[in-house]
Amino acid sequence: MGQVLHGSATTTAAVRRAIQHSQESLNRLAERYDINPKTVAKWKKRTDVDDAPMGPKQPRSTVLTPDQEAACVAFRKQILLPLDDCLYALQTSIPALTRSSLHRLFQRHDISRLPEMDAEKPAKKKFKKYPIGYFHLDIAEVRTEEGKL
Repeated sequence: MGQVLHGSATTTAAVRRAIQHSQESLNRLAERYDINPKTVAKWKKRTDVDDAPMGPKQPRSTVLTPDQEAACVAFRKQILLPLDDCLYALQTSIPALTRSSLHRLFQRHDISRLPEMDAEKPAKKKFKKYPIGYFHLDIAEVRTEEGKL
């Protein structure tokens, strides 16, 4: 299984490791791996070969205040409504709330998917066992403009 790189990555972990252990000049390494000498210098200074995490240390909403975020999370956990229903119910008290900001908030708090409800699912049935030579055929009713088929 290969390593996952971000879209702008010009080096892999193996190349970074080779850069760190090489005694060649920065320019020669840059030519060899077809990368910028600044990139070579950056990986020479580092002790590991992993990409540094980018983005905010504490992800938060740019639209909602911490109190509004807490209210949205508590609402979702208590009511267990789908995303759109939560949006319509909460927009009256939080007008700046958008569907995408609410979805991102639910994803950050690991509540973007509703829990599975066991009572709603019908029990799965197995096909009846027939002796060899029989063929099982399911029949379905289709409704069209002309009527039922």
